[in-house]
Amino acid sequence: MDRCVISQQEVQSFIERCLTTVGAKPHHASSLAEVLVTADCRGHYSHGLNRMDMYLKDIQTGVCAVEGEPVVEKESAATALVDGNNLLGPVVGNFCMNLAIRKAKEVGIGWVVAHGSNHFGIAGYYSMQALKENMIGMSFTNTSPLVVPTRGKERTLGTNPLSVAAPAEHGDSFVLDTATSAVALGKVELNERRGDPIPDGWGCDPQGHVTTDPKSVLTGGGLVPIGGSEATGGYKGYGLGMMVEVFCGILAGAQYSKYVRRWKVTDRVANLGQCFVAINPENFAPGFNERMSDLLSIQRDQDPADPGSPVLAPGDPERLNIKKCQEMGGIPYHINVVKYINDYVKKIGVSQLLPCDKIVSI
Repeated sequence: MDRCVISQQEVQSFIERCLTTVGAKPHHASSLAEVLVTADCRGHYSHGLNRMDMYLKDIQTGVCAVEGEPVVEKESAATALVDGNNLLGPVVGNFCMNLAIRKAKEVGIGWVVAHGSNHFGIAGYYSMQALKENMIGMSFTNTSPLVVPTRGKERTLGTNPLSVAAPAEHGDSFVLDTATSAVALGKVELNERRGDPIPDGWGCDPQGHVTTDPKSVLTGGGLVPIGGSEATGGYKGYGLGMMVEVFCGILAGAQYSKYVRRWKVTDRVANLGQCFVAINPENFAPGFNERMSDLLSIQRDQDPADPGSPVLAPGDPERLNIKKCQEMGGIPYHINVVKYINDYVKKIGVSQLLPCDKIVSI
């Protein structure tokens, strides 16, 4: 399959040009570009360049603000409540995570929540910032309601992702970055376009019954939580999704559950709730990094069920993807994605487009 390889710096600069063209401040544009490029490098293409048009539309329609900065409304030594002022999600996320890390340096933990935010990209981007300070990082966000709770029929929860990152020795780390739904909506949409059924446990029909028909999921049904049906433990994913909502929408005083605006409907501001945590292991038992390394080794070093598929720890697949990008000299994008984005930004007056002169077969 042919892919167009583009250097990270070229993609970063391109995204910044596009955002400033529609009115974003240069440093805000840089914050978003870095999150999107990081997502693509880590192999999360659904949250990278592929999503840029969504951010551009939010700014163009005025439903996302470009003026101002996040503001601390209330704080203690270890906590803070932030008003994101309806700015780009990564602008709010960076502000909050930096604040959480500063507090953790001073008192051992920083717990910061924000209201008035927008889509912030991959949750792991923020939790991983704590790794640079040899700290544990956590990040959470609520999202538009796409998930049907166990035994329900109505979409009343978002995919509500969470991320936890913990440092080990020699630059190694544990990085969990996951939605609390069984899959992302985009995977269901892709199967529907191909005319393929979806696996059991991805979604349900309008009556709340698990289905393999993607059209039924997209027209009145919804995604199901991690675990699938009640019989296979879906209530656990449902509980995790609600936990994220407690930390985000409820604790921050943002929109929550069915009150968050519908996915891709930009008739009003999102007012998402988000949560960022930093924990300094130095305030707890000594030897944290050594024990983390041992924990990772216990999983990775065991004999795999399939000799061709070694046991991986959370964060390992992303590290492998980063290595692949480094070896290729850039990020391999589907040609159609590059063409779509280039065609889109021409309409907003961007003339310096993404290059597509380095084609490789994967």
